[in-house]
Amino acid sequence: MSQNTMSKEEYLNKVKEIDTTKEAPKQLEDTDFLTVAKERRSVRQYDPEFKMEESEIREILETAVLAPSSSNLQSWRFLVIEDQAEKEKLLPIANNQQQIVDASVVVAVLGDREAYKNADQIYSQIAEKGNMPEDVKNMYVNSIFDNYGNFPTERLAKIAHIDGGIVANQLMLAAKAKGYDTVPMGGYDEAQFLEAFNVPENYEAVMLISLGKGTKAGFQKTRLPLDEIVQWNRYE
Repeated sequence: MSQNTMSKEEYLNKVKEIDTTKEAPKQLEDTDFLTVAKERRSVRQYDPEFKMEESEIREILETAVLAPSSSNLQSWRFLVIEDQAEKEKLLPIANNQQQIVDASVVVAVLGDREAYKNADQIYSQIAEKGNMPEDVKNMYVNSIFDNYGNFPTERLAKIAHIDGGIVANQLMLAAKAKGYDTVPMGGYDEAQFLEAFNVPENYEAVMLISLGKGTKAGFQKTRLPLDEIVQWNRYE
């Protein structure tokens, strides 16, 4: 390894050493969407003594799952890891990132490649509310089975990751609006995680999210200028 590089564990944990922020995470008085979106930060320091109530976690998840998804199939699944012994087991799998054990919970965002099999249940609920005629519902369900049921595994995995990313972002914004902090994490051994936590074979590991009461705000946001990342109408 070059002297100018570092191991994955060092890379993931070094940020805490170079983050000289002294302020605590901002507690929002105004929780309108634009304020929440602007003020959310990736927080890596948490109060290990603070424990969230299950009702609060459920409220955040219930808000998160209002997000859109492919064909409304809601392929996201969640493993909420709150037991300290289970978090300790996850710690080395996630490159010893301290927020794994200090945050109130770690939410593993997963994606079900076989979510299309729930199409009848989902669209029956829509029909029961009077928002879709029964014959149209049946055609929708049959078309979903015909299409998704014949997609290759790679495409189903991609759909699960896209849906998982959408719901994860909504989860983090909901948490901020409720006065809690989060950090999304992709720096973990997916294969080890899936095996260690007995995750069903048809589930994709999308990301881990630490969720709890932050003690340090994290980096102020810096972003590329909009004109560097936006092109209008078409690329020339």
